[in-house]
Amino acid sequence: MSAFWHDFLLDQDRLRPEAPAFSDTTGAAWTWAETAKAARAAADHLRDLGVRPGDRVLLLAENSCSAIAFLYGASMCEAPVIPFNARQTEAELQRVFDHAEPAAIVMLSDVSPDAGAHAARMGATLISGPFGQVHTKALPGTPEDIRDVAVILYTTGTTGDPKGVMLTHANMRFGGQTSAKLRWMTPEDVIYAALPMTHVFGLASVATAATYIGAEARLESRFSAAKLATALTEGVTLLSAVPQMHALLMQYVKEQGLDRLEGGKLRYVSSGGAPLDPDWKRRAEAFYGVPLQNGYGMTETTAGIAATQHTEANDDISCGPALPGVEIEVAGGATEGELRTRGPHVMKGYFRAPDRTAEVLDADGWLSTGDIGTIDAEGRVTILGRSKELIIHGGFNVYPPEVEGVLSDHPQIIQAAVVGHVVEGDEKVLAFCQVAPGDTPDIAALQAWLAARLTGYKRPWKIVCADALPAAPTGKILKHKLKDAFAGQF
Repeated sequence: MSAFWHDFLLDQDRLRPEAPAFSDTTGAAWTWAETAKAARAAADHLRDLGVRPGDRVLLLAENSCSAIAFLYGASMCEAPVIPFNARQTEAELQRVFDHAEPAAIVMLSDVSPDAGAHAARMGATLISGPFGQVHTKALPGTPEDIRDVAVILYTTGTTGDPKGVMLTHANMRFGGQTSAKLRWMTPEDVIYAALPMTHVFGLASVATAATYIGAEARLESRFSAAKLATALTEGVTLLSAVPQMHALLMQYVKEQGLDRLEGGKLRYVSSGGAPLDPDWKRRAEAFYGVPLQNGYGMTETTAGIAATQHTEANDDISCGPALPGVEIEVAGGATEGELRTRGPHVMKGYFRAPDRTAEVLDADGWLSTGDIGTIDAEGRVTILGRSKELIIHGGFNVYPPEVEGVLSDHPQIIQAAVVGHVVEGDEKVLAFCQVAPGDTPDIAALQAWLAARLTGYKRPWKIVCADALPAAPTGKILKHKLKDAFAGQF
């Protein structure tokens, strides 16, 4: 087995050097040989900046070929790379910067105006090479004995306290290889890569999987339903996305007067990042004309824990069984409760946070996920919700995904997010719904519609509708920002 994450790239350089590898919105279109050349040049530049094994390289990025070059280039230097969304604010960047103490920062100004703005503020130097034209800057840095770590991903939190998930070269190889096999990928596939590589789903399950198998990946720096609709008619065979992306695409196509996309080569569609609703799943499968696969994972597990492999459409909304080589169980042997997992997908730990690591990772390698779920007799995992997001209303448990699923079935609602809100000693169900621009649902009528579908304690106390909700680059709704974003409307 390869020792390093970047060995997947070197394998493709040897096996199919002239085959298409990565393309992006700047017009770059690289073969595997060109990608390997760019990664080697990126590694040489990082070494010139003084990067040593164990140093951290902070990569301010959006999806692009240059991002691929520096991701694998850092791996060649045995320097953990920190992919960070260039659209984050200066304050968000500074918190990670202070915690990680990188030895170099690379700003992908060739594809990201936001990275260019950070570069100008920090006085970085513009350089060019086979990897494109980017800004870089050397920093003091402090090497640590973490050469086995390939990537450090800082997870979205509610407190602003940074938490860096350390994924090893072995984690990344397992994630890429398993994802490729799970999706039946071949070198002939064309993958639409809009999921940000600054998040584990896009990095491991899409970009690394494409590199492992040698498939072409079309990198999209910023998600657009219109661009995705076009891409699906231009040879894309594989689409991995979060439910919000699917919902926005279906809404866009509906606005064009169509019920579904026709004439494409799409053969595989998957959803991850949020539970599925049965009715929504049926609509999605009718829209795409192929089964909608579901999965479950988290940053701490290199994206994957469980996934389906359906060969035809059905009503299964579970996340499927555990991936090969992965263990999963309900803590304490209960039928319902917090899920734990163990295997080659589990992170090394949180960077510079042994106490926080010990809170979730025990001596036997079991990771406590923080997710509440069940595992049926066939081993299929169903997620009920985050333990911290559970709403206890009137003494009854309310799982937000169930309410969100029902809301999303309403024809005027594109997507929904449900949170708890403490009012007079009780926790109320508060719903936020995205609707089409200019649409104003009748809230009383919506509540009446819900009354036929949800028991009383599950129905929202208040419903706020808007044409956009706070979202991460993946399209995933940022629940911790909802109340502030709509303060005064509930």
